[in-house]
Amino acid sequence: MADTDVGNVNAKEKRSPKRLILLIGAVAVVAVAVFLNTQNSSIFDCNCRKAEKQKYIGMVEDCCCDYETVNKLNTEVLHPLLQDLVKTPFYRYFKVKLWCDCPFWPDDGMCRLRDCSVCECPESEFPEPFKKALSKDNPVCQEGKPQGAVDRTVDTRAFTGWTVTDNPWTSDDETDNGEMTYVNLLLNPERYTGYIGPSARRIWDAIYSENCPKYTSEQSCQEEKILYKLVSGLHSSITVHIASDYLLDEAKNLWGQNLTLLYDRVLRYPDRVRNLYFTFLFVLRAVTKAENYLVEAEYETGKDNVIEDLKTKSLMKQLVSDPKTRAACPLPFDEAKLWKGQRGPELKQQIQKQFRNISAIMDCVGCEKCRLWGKLQILGLGTALKILFTVNGEENLRHNLKLQRNEVIALMNLLNRLSESVRFVHEMSPVAERIAEDGKTKPNHNRT
Repeated sequence: MADTDVGNVNAKEKRSPKRLILLIGAVAVVAVAVFLNTQNSSIFDCNCRKAEKQKYIGMVEDCCCDYETVNKLNTEVLHPLLQDLVKTPFYRYFKVKLWCDCPFWPDDGMCRLRDCSVCECPESEFPEPFKKALSKDNPVCQEGKPQGAVDRTVDTRAFTGWTVTDNPWTSDDETDNGEMTYVNLLLNPERYTGYIGPSARRIWDAIYSENCPKYTSEQSCQEEKILYKLVSGLHSSITVHIASDYLLDEAKNLWGQNLTLLYDRVLRYPDRVRNLYFTFLFVLRAVTKAENYLVEAEYETGKDNVIEDLKTKSLMKQLVSDPKTRAACPLPFDEAKLWKGQRGPELKQQIQKQFRNISAIMDCVGCEKCRLWGKLQILGLGTALKILFTVNGEENLRHNLKLQRNEVIALMNLLNRLSESVRFVHEMSPVAERIAEDGKTKPNHNRT
């Protein structure tokens, strides 16, 4: 039967060559269509996989910029400029009170511990303008751990002072010279210090429970939620830096990345990642809003650093005026929508008081290096709040804004810290999440 049918078909095809051509053409079209469909399906699947990997898409909550733009701008523009900026003589020194003086609870013993590796450098090593800032007391650090100690080595370069003015958002006072000293931030990177346990937990518990509890959307206004998000974002950033520069083997002094810690404490909680991006954009908005002030400021650090100081001024101008940032994310955060209505002034005073309390809690941190970076970043965040909310209107800001030198140093170093955290989270999230998934399926015989 089959052979007969074939013969009939062949006979008909011989009688109808056009039909044969049409048949061959139809088969070819079907084959091409199948091929293209396969290719398109492959491309579509690939895009789907990429979309799945991109966990955070769309606008950053309460901000005016999306995640993809933030990551692109940070990688291509902001992070490289900030990395260069914080290494300049002006931005590498921070004036800070390191001795414990906790106003909220009795001394828990941390502040009495001494570390023999902490070097109190001789006065001859400091430039003249710094000498009044030297503390006679030896500093302290967490449980005698050398990684928690602050290196006080400072070179002979100096810089001139700026306006001395109060910040209504923080408890720090740069005029308190008697117990303050200059620290070279490049010699004291923010990293793992061994500061763990009840003392460390009590710090964050006091910050969250007493000063910025996590409200539900029904319980609070936007201003109260923003304070929580800022502190949560800063907390996430600090954890990211611990995870990115972790002491893997104390006996061998081996440092590296702890991606399991990154996942367990940050990535597995999407709100912590979102708050990190929010805090980054909030501080970026403060920096760009203060553009005129920061571009016109003087960055002299002494006659030996003229070229470096010109570089500092140039980098600052590039950072706040970059056309890519202006085009892609012109308004990272819109502060004009806050403090509206009858409760506006009352809310501002309430949140200022809460943030001042957080600032004061930094004196209770039992680890010296943690206290250094905690004070710097809280002062930086307080400076951002000061820029955005103390003076109303762009024009008034230009004429009335007054910043201490220490506030500007803290602000730009904070922006750099947040920039590094955003970059690390963006780049390492897929790897950290893959490690976490493997850990769920494979037995962990080393867990204690």
